[in-house]
Amino acid sequence: MNFADRLKQLPSASHLAALHLLGADGQVLATIENKPGQTGSLVVYAALAALYGGSITPAAASLGLEWYAEHVADARAFPGKHPNIDRLLAWAQGTESYRVQPVAA
Repeated sequence: MNFADRLKQLPSASHLAALHLLGADGQVLATIENKPGQTGSLVVYAALAALYGGSITPAAASLGLEWYAEHVADARAFPGKHPNIDRLLAWAQGTESYRVQPVAA
């Protein structure tokens, strides 16, 4: 299934202004905003957090890569072009979990 079709199956994130991704120390590592160019990632990360108890675990990161579908090959070919995919590629290989803090719209 391609990314656009997958997004149609995931819950809406229209109630969110952003998501903060937190490290083990509680510091914000990244923010994904609900704006053009990031909305798809916001939907993916929000759905993963909902499935995995509010965190992105290595297993959640692996599932997220499946959901990003065709964009993963582009992210691997061009590191830095897709930072939200790059993050999942790294996290899927690790052992840490990252808490997701929603920011209401």
